[in-house]
Amino acid sequence: MKNHLLGLLLLLGLGASAQDQLIYQSKNLPKADTTWVFKPKNYAQQDKFPVIFLLHGYSGNYKQWNNIMDAQKYADQYGFILICPDGLFSSWYLNSPVKKDWQFESFFFDELYPDIQKKYKTDTQNVFITGLSMGGHGALHLFIRRPELFAGAGSTSGGIKLSDGFGKFGLGDLLGNPPATDEAWKKYSVIDNIGQLKGNAKPIIFDCGANDFFYASNNELKQKCDSLKLNATYISQPGAHNKAYWAKSIRQQFEFFKNQLK
Repeated sequence: MKNHLLGLLLLLGLGASAQDQLIYQSKNLPKADTTWVFKPKNYAQQDKFPVIFLLHGYSGNYKQWNNIMDAQKYADQYGFILICPDGLFSSWYLNSPVKKDWQFESFFFDELYPDIQKKYKTDTQNVFITGLSMGGHGALHLFIRRPELFAGAGSTSGGIKLSDGFGKFGLGDLLGNPPATDEAWKKYSVIDNIGQLKGNAKPIIFDCGANDFFYASNNELKQKCDSLKLNATYISQPGAHNKAYWAKSIRQQFEFFKNQLK
Protein backbone atom coordinates (compact mmCIF):
# COMPACT_ATOMS: atom_id res chain seq x y z
CA MET A 1 0.00 0.00 0.00
CA LYS A 2 1.24 3.44 -0.84
CA ASN A 3 2.28 5.44 2.17
CA HIS A 4 2.62 9.21 2.27
CA LEU A 5 5.04 10.37 4.91
CA LEU A 6 4.11 13.91 5.80
CA GLY A 7 7.02 14.68 8.04
CA LEU A 8 9.91 13.59 10.20
CA LEU A 9 10.39 15.91 13.16
CA LEU A 10 13.08 15.66 15.79
CA LEU A 11 11.78 16.72 19.18
CA LEU A 12 14.82 17.62 21.24
CA GLY A 13 14.68 16.97 24.95
CA LEU A 14 16.95 18.07 27.75
CA GLY A 15 20.40 16.87 26.87
CA ALA A 16 21.52 14.86 23.85
CA SER A 17 18.62 12.43 23.49
CA ALA A 18 15.90 12.93 20.91
CA GLN A 19 12.68 11.27 19.88
CA ASP A 20 11.52 11.17 16.29
CA GLN A 21 7.96 11.97 15.34
CA LEU A 22 6.66 10.33 12.17
CA ILE A 23 3.34 11.41 10.69
CA TYR A 24 1.61 9.14 8.19
CA GLN A 25 -1.33 9.97 5.95
CA SER A 26 -2.71 6.60 4.91
CA LYS A 27 -5.72 5.50 2.89
CA ASN A 28 -6.06 2.70 5.43
CA LEU A 29 -6.84 5.14 8.27
CA PRO A 30 -9.46 7.87 8.78
CA LYS A 31 -6.88 10.47 9.82
CA ALA A 32 -3.13 10.99 10.04
CA ASP A 33 -1.27 8.61 12.31
CA THR A 34 1.49 9.95 14.56
CA THR A 35 4.24 7.60 15.71
CA TRP A 36 6.98 8.33 18.23
CA VAL A 37 10.35 6.60 17.88
CA PHE A 38 12.83 6.49 20.77
CA LYS A 39 16.42 5.59 19.89
CA PRO A 40 19.01 4.43 22.44
CA LYS A 41 21.62 6.98 23.47
CA ASN A 42 24.35 4.95 21.73
CA TYR A 43 22.44 4.85 18.43
CA ALA A 44 25.32 6.36 16.46
CA GLN A 45 27.80 3.79 17.77
CA GLN A 46 26.16 0.55 16.57
CA ASP A 47 25.06 -0.89 13.24
CA LYS A 48 21.73 -2.34 14.36
CA PHE A 49 19.41 -2.47 17.33
CA PRO A 50 16.55 -4.67 18.54
CA VAL A 51 13.07 -3.16 18.31
CA ILE A 52 9.92 -3.15 20.43
CA PHE A 53 6.61 -1.89 19.06
CA LEU A 54 4.52 -0.55 21.98
CA LEU A 55 0.76 -0.37 21.34
CA HIS A 56 -1.42 1.81 23.57
CA GLY A 57 -4.84 1.09 25.04
CA TYR A 58 -8.38 2.15 24.18
CA SER A 59 -8.88 5.94 24.27
CA GLY A 60 -5.11 6.46 24.49
CA ASN A 61 -2.66 7.68 21.88
CA TYR A 62 0.99 7.46 20.85
CA LYS A 63 2.04 9.36 24.01
CA GLN A 64 0.51 6.89 26.46
CA TRP A 65 3.47 4.57 26.93
CA ASN A 66 5.89 7.43 27.40
CA ASN A 67 3.60 8.82 30.11
CA ILE A 68 3.70 5.46 31.89
CA MET A 69 7.34 4.44 31.76
CA ASP A 70 9.62 7.18 30.33
CA ALA A 71 10.30 5.57 26.96
CA GLN A 72 13.64 7.30 26.40
CA LYS A 73 14.95 5.96 29.71
CA TYR A 74 13.90 2.43 28.72
CA ALA A 75 15.45 2.77 25.26
CA ASP A 76 18.73 3.85 26.84
CA GLN A 77 18.73 1.22 29.58
CA TYR A 78 17.75 -1.79 27.45
CA GLY A 79 19.24 -0.76 24.10
CA PHE A 80 16.03 -1.14 22.10
CA ILE A 81 14.53 1.16 19.49
CA LEU A 82 10.99 1.79 20.76
CA ILE A 83 8.15 2.43 18.32
CA CYS A 84 4.91 3.96 19.66
CA PRO A 85 2.23 4.27 16.96
CA ASP A 86 -1.19 5.80 17.44
CA GLY A 87 -4.05 3.29 17.50
CA LEU A 88 -6.53 6.11 16.80
CA PHE A 89 -8.49 5.82 20.06
CA SER A 90 -10.41 2.65 19.20
CA SER A 91 -8.92 0.81 16.19
CA TRP A 92 -8.16 -2.35 18.19
CA TYR A 93 -5.36 -2.67 15.59
CA LEU A 94 -7.72 -4.64 13.31
CA ASN A 95 -8.94 -4.45 9.75
CA SER A 96 -12.58 -3.50 10.27
CA PRO A 97 -14.97 -5.59 8.17
CA VAL A 98 -17.35 -2.62 7.78
CA LYS A 99 -15.16 0.52 7.75
CA LYS A 100 -12.90 0.75 4.72
CA ASP A 101 -10.78 3.47 6.28
CA TRP A 102 -10.26 1.58 9.57
CA GLN A 103 -7.71 -0.96 8.35
CA PHE A 104 -4.99 -0.70 10.99
CA GLU A 105 -3.57 -4.17 10.33
CA SER A 106 -2.93 -3.24 6.69
CA PHE A 107 -1.43 0.09 7.72
CA PHE A 108 0.90 -1.64 10.16
CA PHE A 109 2.18 -4.34 7.82
CA ASP A 110 2.14 -2.47 4.52
CA GLU A 111 3.28 0.96 5.66
CA LEU A 112 4.53 1.39 9.23
CA TYR A 113 6.60 -1.77 9.65
CA PRO A 114 8.53 -1.46 6.35
CA ASP A 115 9.03 2.27 6.84
CA ILE A 116 10.62 1.67 10.24
CA GLN A 117 12.90 -0.95 8.69
CA LYS A 118 13.90 1.52 5.99
CA LYS A 119 14.56 4.52 8.22
CA TYR A 120 16.23 2.96 11.26
CA LYS A 121 19.09 0.62 12.06
CA THR A 122 16.86 -2.26 13.05
CA ASP A 123 17.94 -5.81 13.79
CA THR A 124 15.30 -7.72 11.84
CA GLN A 125 16.01 -10.88 13.86
CA ASN A 126 15.02 -9.11 17.07
CA VAL A 127 11.74 -7.28 16.52
CA PHE A 128 9.18 -7.62 19.33
CA ILE A 129 5.68 -6.27 19.84
CA THR A 130 3.58 -5.73 22.95
CA GLY A 131 0.85 -3.46 24.27
CA LEU A 132 -1.63 -2.75 27.03
CA SER A 133 -5.37 -3.47 27.09
CA MET A 134 -6.57 -2.81 23.51
CA GLY A 135 -2.90 -2.76 22.54
CA GLY A 136 -2.31 -6.11 24.24
CA HIS A 137 -4.95 -7.60 21.99
CA GLY A 138 -3.44 -5.74 19.03
CA ALA A 139 0.08 -6.99 19.68
CA LEU A 140 -0.94 -10.64 19.89
CA HIS A 141 -3.34 -10.25 16.97
CA LEU A 142 -0.60 -8.85 14.71
CA PHE A 143 1.83 -11.52 15.90
CA ILE A 144 -0.68 -14.25 15.05
CA ARG A 145 -1.19 -12.77 11.59
CA ARG A 146 2.49 -12.43 10.69
CA PRO A 147 4.68 -14.30 13.21
CA GLU A 148 7.58 -14.42 10.76
CA LEU A 149 8.10 -10.67 11.20
CA PHE A 150 8.66 -10.87 14.96
CA ALA A 151 11.00 -12.56 17.40
CA GLY A 152 8.27 -12.63 20.04
CA ALA A 153 5.22 -10.84 21.39
CA GLY A 154 3.60 -9.72 24.61
CA SER A 155 0.44 -8.35 26.15
CA THR A 156 -0.33 -6.69 29.48
CA SER A 157 -3.93 -6.49 30.70
CA GLY A 158 -4.91 -7.51 27.19
CA GLY A 159 -8.52 -7.46 26.02
CA ILE A 160 -7.87 -10.74 24.25
CA LYS A 161 -11.55 -11.82 24.09
CA LEU A 162 -13.44 -9.12 22.22
CA SER A 163 -16.83 -10.24 23.49
CA ASP A 164 -15.71 -9.01 26.93
CA GLY A 165 -16.12 -5.55 25.44
CA PHE A 166 -19.60 -6.04 24.01
CA GLY A 167 -21.35 -2.68 24.09
CA LYS A 168 -18.13 -0.89 25.08
CA PHE A 169 -14.76 0.33 23.85
CA GLY A 170 -15.92 1.17 20.31
CA LEU A 171 -15.93 -2.50 19.32
CA GLY A 172 -19.51 -2.59 18.08
CA ASP A 173 -18.96 0.15 15.53
CA LEU A 174 -15.68 -1.41 14.46
CA LEU A 175 -17.28 -4.81 13.80
CA GLY A 176 -20.60 -3.60 12.38
CA ASN A 177 -22.63 -3.83 15.61
CA PRO A 178 -23.16 -7.61 15.48
CA PRO A 179 -25.23 -9.29 18.22
CA ALA A 180 -23.36 -10.83 21.14
CA THR A 181 -23.72 -14.33 19.69
CA ASP A 182 -22.35 -13.40 16.25
CA GLU A 183 -19.23 -15.19 15.03
CA ALA A 184 -17.55 -11.86 14.30
CA TRP A 185 -16.58 -11.58 17.96
CA LYS A 186 -14.62 -14.81 17.67
CA LYS A 187 -13.28 -14.17 14.18
CA TYR A 188 -11.27 -11.17 15.38
CA SER A 189 -10.41 -12.28 18.93
CA VAL A 190 -6.93 -13.39 19.95
CA ILE A 191 -8.28 -16.08 22.23
CA ASP A 192 -10.14 -17.71 19.32
CA ASN A 193 -7.20 -17.47 16.90
CA ILE A 194 -4.29 -18.44 19.14
CA GLY A 195 -4.48 -21.95 17.69
CA GLN A 196 -2.95 -20.60 14.48
CA LEU A 197 0.36 -20.51 16.36
CA LYS A 198 0.38 -24.25 17.04
CA GLY A 199 3.87 -25.55 16.31
CA ASN A 200 5.41 -22.06 16.48
CA ALA A 201 8.20 -21.95 19.08
CA LYS A 202 8.56 -18.16 19.27
CA PRO A 203 8.13 -16.78 22.80
CA ILE A 204 5.03 -15.01 24.08
CA ILE A 205 4.63 -13.23 27.40
CA PHE A 206 1.31 -11.99 28.73
CA ASP A 207 0.11 -10.88 32.14
CA CYS A 208 -2.94 -9.58 33.92
CA GLY A 209 -3.72 -8.23 37.38
CA ALA A 210 -6.02 -10.26 39.62
CA ASN A 211 -8.38 -7.28 39.99
CA ASP A 212 -8.58 -6.60 36.24
CA PHE A 213 -11.87 -7.05 34.37
CA PHE A 214 -9.95 -9.01 31.70
CA TYR A 215 -8.42 -11.39 34.25
CA ALA A 216 -10.70 -14.40 33.68
CA SER A 217 -10.16 -14.33 29.92
CA ASN A 218 -6.38 -14.08 30.32
CA ASN A 219 -6.50 -17.15 32.56
CA GLU A 220 -8.46 -18.88 29.82
CA LEU A 221 -5.86 -17.85 27.26
CA LYS A 222 -3.16 -19.36 29.47
CA GLN A 223 -5.01 -22.69 29.46
CA LYS A 224 -5.30 -22.58 25.66
CA CYS A 225 -1.59 -21.83 25.29
CA ASP A 226 -0.78 -24.78 27.55
CA SER A 227 -3.02 -27.13 25.56
CA LEU A 228 -1.31 -26.00 22.34
CA LYS A 229 2.12 -26.38 23.97
CA LEU A 230 3.08 -22.85 22.95
CA ASN A 231 6.21 -21.15 24.26
CA ALA A 232 4.06 -18.85 26.40
CA THR A 233 4.87 -17.28 29.75
CA TYR A 234 1.90 -16.06 31.77
CA ILE A 235 2.20 -13.83 34.84
CA SER A 236 -0.80 -13.59 37.16
CA GLN A 237 -0.13 -11.01 39.84
CA PRO A 238 -1.84 -8.42 42.06
CA GLY A 239 -3.08 -5.33 40.27
CA ALA A 240 -5.90 -3.63 38.38
CA HIS A 241 -6.41 -2.10 34.95
CA ASN A 242 -4.43 1.08 35.57
CA LYS A 243 -1.21 3.02 35.08
CA ALA A 244 0.37 1.77 38.31
CA TYR A 245 0.02 -1.83 37.15
CA TRP A 246 1.40 -1.18 33.66
CA ALA A 247 4.40 0.71 35.04
CA LYS A 248 5.27 -2.51 36.88
CA SER A 249 4.37 -5.03 34.21
CA ILE A 250 6.18 -3.35 31.32
CA ARG A 251 9.52 -3.72 33.07
CA GLN A 252 8.87 -7.45 33.39
CA GLN A 253 8.21 -7.60 29.66
CA PHE A 254 11.37 -5.67 28.79
CA GLU A 255 13.42 -8.06 30.90
CA PHE A 256 11.74 -10.97 29.12
CA PHE A 257 12.46 -9.59 25.65
CA LYS A 258 16.06 -8.80 26.59
CA ASN A 259 16.55 -12.45 27.53
CA GLN A 260 15.17 -13.56 24.14
CA LEU A 261 17.69 -11.62 22.04
CA LYS A 262 19.46 -13.69 19.42
